[in-house]
Amino acid sequence: MIKAVMVINTLGKPRLSKFYEFQVAEKQQELIRHVYAVLSNRPDNVSNFIRSLGAIFGPDTRLVYKHYATLYFVFLFDNSENELAMLDLIQVFVETLDKCFRSVCELDVVFNYSKMHTILDEIILGGQVLETDSVEVMRAVEEITKLESTTSASTLINKSIPSWWAS
Repeated sequence: MIKAVMVINTLGKPRLSKFYEFQVAEKQQELIRHVYAVLSNRPDNVSNFIRSLGAIFGPDTRLVYKHYATLYFVFLFDNSENELAMLDLIQVFVETLDKCFRSVCELDVVFNYSKMHTILDEIILGGQVLETDSVEVMRAVEEITKLESTTSASTLINKSIPSWWAS
């Protein structure tokens, strides 16, 4: 099971974090700081897999990350998941973001927070992998966006018409 997904910039600021096991906010911040400390001290020429994270995550927690430009994409998961599959899932997530934002950058992550969560929810739900095809994920995200825009438009129209006019 996937325990958490994090996107952290190279200065240690979390740009996206989603925990699939309940953690209080203070514990989440501590976990994010610990992950950043581990990643920022790793040389570029080592593996993207980390097996021993110390007592803070538990004995069976593993980490896979990928560093793109100014962002670390991090997946924390237990022994039931395959490390290479998680690395591939990071690739699917980033490819989908690239399709959605046309060459994703940190500002896209910051200013499109809800779309990031929508994309992530189409790939992972409740710590389980739902979809691994970025084309299918994009199709679902486009449908959701279309539904949101039609719902928002009809809601705005209804609110803009005075009640005495509608009678």
